Amino acid sequence: MKKTLGIVLHVAALILVILAIATGINLIFITMRPETISVLNVMMGDIVLIPLLLALAKICFNKGRQALEPLSTAGVSEE
Repeated sequence: MKKTLGIVLHVAALILVILAIATGINLIFITMRPETISVLNVMMGDIVLIPLLLALAKICFNKGRQALEPLSTAGVSEE
């Protein structure tokens, strides 16, 4: 079950990174339009959304990596 969860979290991280890239491309296209209040609202939303997507992708990736790591023995010291 942990392995399945790890794979699902890795896929979710990949999807979130793809969404962040697509949002960045959208931001580039939006900057080419004439400035109106709706364009500025979309730009502000995209500027907030991209770091949030990347942060969530990093969290999903790290949790997925932890779920896929083999269990270490508790009795072995790392010294």
